Amino acid sequence: MKAAADCGLERASEYVEMDEEHSGSHVEEMLTASNMQSWKPWRPARSMVKEGVQWVQATVSSVVGLHWLSYVALGILTALLSFCMNLTVAKLLRAHQWLSSRLEGHAVLQFLCWTLYPASLCALSSSFSHSICPYSAGSGIPEVRCMLAGVELPDYLSLSHLFAKLVGLTCSLAAGSTVFLGKVGPFVHLSTMLGVYLHRLCASAAGVNVKEGRPKQEMLVVAAAVGVASCFGAPISGVLFSVEVTGTHYALRDYYPSMLATACGALAFRLLSVCSGEQETVQALFKTTYSARLPFQPAEMLAFAVLGILCGALSRVYLRCHRWILQITRTNAVLCTILATEKALYSAGVVFLLASVTFPLSAGHFMAAKLSMNQLLSSLLEETQWYMVSQNATVPQETGDSLWQAWNPSGTTIYATLGVFLLMKLWMLVLACTLPLPAGYFMPVFIYGAAVGRLMGEGLAHASTNGPSSQGTACAINPGGYALAGAAAFSGAVTHTLSPALLALELTGQHTHAVPILLATLLANALARARHCPSFYDAIAIVKKLPHPPSLFRTCPKLLSAQLGQVVQVPTAVLESQEGVTGVEKLLRSSTEMIFPVVDSHESGVLLGSVSRIQLEAFLHGRGDQVDQCSFQPVKIQLTPEATIKQAYSVLGAVREPCLFVTERGRLAGVITWSEIKRIIEEFVKDTSQH
Repeated sequence: MKAAADCGLERASEYVEMDEEHSGSHVEEMLTASNMQSWKPWRPARSMVKEGVQWVQATVSSVVGLHWLSYVALGILTALLSFCMNLTVAKLLRAHQWLSSRLEGHAVLQFLCWTLYPASLCALSSSFSHSICPYSAGSGIPEVRCMLAGVELPDYLSLSHLFAKLVGLTCSLAAGSTVFLGKVGPFVHLSTMLGVYLHRLCASAAGVNVKEGRPKQEMLVVAAAVGVASCFGAPISGVLFSVEVTGTHYALRDYYPSMLATACGALAFRLLSVCSGEQETVQALFKTTYSARLPFQPAEMLAFAVLGILCGALSRVYLRCHRWILQITRTNAVLCTILATEKALYSAGVVFLLASVTFPLSAGHFMAAKLSMNQLLSSLLEETQWYMVSQNATVPQETGDSLWQAWNPSGTTIYATLGVFLLMKLWMLVLACTLPLPAGYFMPVFIYGAAVGRLMGEGLAHASTNGPSSQGTACAINPGGYALAGAAAFSGAVTHTLSPALLALELTGQHTHAVPILLATLLANALARARHCPSFYDAIAIVKKLPHPPSLFRTCPKLLSAQLGQVVQVPTAVLESQEGVTGVEKLLRSSTEMIFPVVDSHESGVLLGSVSRIQLEAFLHGRGDQVDQCSFQPVKIQLTPEATIKQAYSVLGAVREPCLFVTERGRLAGVITWSEIKRIIEEFVKDTSQH
């Protein structure tokens, strides 16, 4: 009986195994059938392409690394984006010019076409960008400077923000020189958004957690340089701009990636221009052919110095007006209501006013209003001495490429035209800065400075005894050189940077005027920075209450003298070296910090080191007994309570650490993180605004 029972059990187990095998094979058949039913086209070709891409990725990664490929891709993609935007804007501007030319002889219709076309585009830009992303207005450089300073602003790096700013900026630029806006600032912001996205792609491909630490800081610095290089095809000035815009320091480890990305971006931008037929070869964007034999007289260095001082004085006037209009838009109840609820209506109204002033049959006749932004700069940089040529009847004036004739309308002189242009564009540019749409402000001030230099150069050439020769050739004094120096000096003074001096040389390829341009830019900067006057971007950061320390250091003296002992507090999330499993679990549940200080004991407070959240989680997973079994990170840098906030910010940004510890005689007194720096600055800004 027992043997029979055993035999029955064995038979039963065999039946169960057979049943399981049958069911398993049945499931496999069902899965195979389902896979055959989910048919996809070109399956062999797709698998071959996938394998090829994986092989290329593995090969290239082993040679140069994905991060270097991301720098190259950033430069090329940004240049492609810049070129496509220029192409779209050029077509929209030609459509406006064609429509306006078809309405000649009908003053009312021509006026409506001249005013309603840019007003509609700017209204579309404002409404579309704000409906997609409320933070897309303005240039974006103040926000980029905050992120480069270590402040986290995730809303300004989203893909929706990129799309909104791209479409809105295209519509803003299509309004033309009527609104007098540029694209440099927004394109720097667009480049940073592209850079962060490429960084995430590379991190995902490499299997790295992008949320750990602050790994995208290097990409932000590189992207800031690429944004400038892709707009003008100027790689070196783009890198210099990123050096200046980073604030208090620049890490040399960012230099080579920036040069690589900007070189790729500038080369791609210029090659695209050649392929499209805009240029015959790879050359400067605004190529000039000044005489290299005697570009300027030695005595003219004094005139260039005076030009720099003049541009510095005008920049202070412009910056004061800019701060005044920003304060009005923030404090006036009516304007605040309109800008909060009717952004498109406000944009359309302001642009309609600006277009009405620049209508060619009215005041625009005396402002070269028919010229685009690029044509304005090209004409101002011409070597030809306008007044002398206009007074010489033997010189042919009706040439096809003589843009300067727009500055010499019938019934007036070029001096009156330049004077009216400078007077009108000053308040028009200040008013245009209040428009709630994506737009840049560097190119307008660059052109404005070129007009200042052109007016001075024309006056000196006319007053000089070295007039034109009997054949009517250009005089010894080159007004275009003064326009180039004025453009660099005024734009550099407005932004408190020296990179416009190098940009002027790269834009024109004219290195003969390097010394006078640098002299004028330095003097203009010295005058503009006097008495801690904030720059254009500093003023925006202050009005928007952005936590950008370099901007606030100039306007809030308390930040320069405030010590860490007055603002930091002893942290509560602290681990003892003999802490057990229960204490670690309780600390991880009650705190969201990524790094915790480790002390000898809560009573002594002597700092031993730091440990990350990942290490503590691994400690819990390994079921250790005490925290001292973890590998502590040594404290690299310690700050004393007597250190100032400015020193803490500079050290934190230079070492690029997530936090710094404040100790007093070895005892932990506080922790300085980027979020803590932001909190302290916001409190100081609030106290300053209240007083």
